[in-house]
Amino acid sequence: MKLILPEDYDPVLSVQETQAAIKYIRDTFQHEFGKEMNLIRVSAPLFVPKSSGLNDNLNGTEQPVSFTMAELPDEQVEIVHSLAKWKRNALGEYGFAMHDGLYTNMNAIRKDEELDNLHSAYVDQWDWEKVIAKEERTEETLRAHVEQIFKVIKHMEHEVWYKYPQAVNRLPDKITFITSQELLDRYPDLSPKERENAATKEYGCIFLMKIGDRLSNGEKHDGRAPDYDDWSLNGDILFWYEPLQTTLEISSMGIRVDEEALHSQLEKENALDRESLPFHKKILNGELPYTIGGGIGQSRLCMLLLKKAHIGEVQSSLWPKEMREACKKAGIPLL
Repeated sequence: MKLILPEDYDPVLSVQETQAAIKYIRDTFQHEFGKEMNLIRVSAPLFVPKSSGLNDNLNGTEQPVSFTMAELPDEQVEIVHSLAKWKRNALGEYGFAMHDGLYTNMNAIRKDEELDNLHSAYVDQWDWEKVIAKEERTEETLRAHVEQIFKVIKHMEHEVWYKYPQAVNRLPDKITFITSQELLDRYPDLSPKERENAATKEYGCIFLMKIGDRLSNGEKHDGRAPDYDDWSLNGDILFWYEPLQTTLEISSMGIRVDEEALHSQLEKENALDRESLPFHKKILNGELPYTIGGGIGQSRLCMLLLKKAHIGEVQSSLWPKEMREACKKAGIPLL
């Protein structure tokens, strides 16, 4: 069992107060986020046909929850891991204009997730996607959107402080940009996770760029599916989280693959067979818009702003009996 138990932990807010704070943060953030990023809320699926190629393969090893439907007996249906591909397809299907976009409340099941303070089998996040021009597929565009998201998160800190001054977590005033190769160069003797911890502890908040491809040591910093993010134009928003003395990832995002990047990354992953799937064909044939997008963890954001010790304090999920007992003994009230 991987579990961090802070000494003398005080959740500050009662379970009822926490539930009210969760609703306030979620309602307020999505309104401010949509307005700042020029996004409208849309409805999204909980499951998709396996044959569509729309499900997120994550690192390629996790198995989605799947089933068949009475009315579609020959179609394997999968609970989504995320909506990374579905959103881009939706922008094309719904006819979104240049620089317009969407966001949705995404709920997913990741049954193979290793459970700890930050990871749950139940995933809830705001998935978002926006249309951009091909010539805007640049690091400058990526950085600008990261700064916008950080601005909204900082604004939420102030909003929460007004209502819950006794519970709010103070966040850094700026976000620092750094690449995965720069992290390796700076901390060559540390593991990828240790590098993230060292950098976020130093700067408070970083955007770790260029994740998925192999570094100079022949290894990847972290796995990324080859068919949505462009590995040269993506990254994670990471905060140093003092209550747990570790890095807390709030968002994974990036500029999406164009025709060339998709083929190149599929080739590197020995996954060229995916080019025959409907979604991938559309990209290769230039039938989908160029986009930027990502996900922002809803429970993770509530954790960050309210200084919670376990994600189970801000979402209802399933946890091993021994984890529940250890948390209860440590004064961590899991929902």
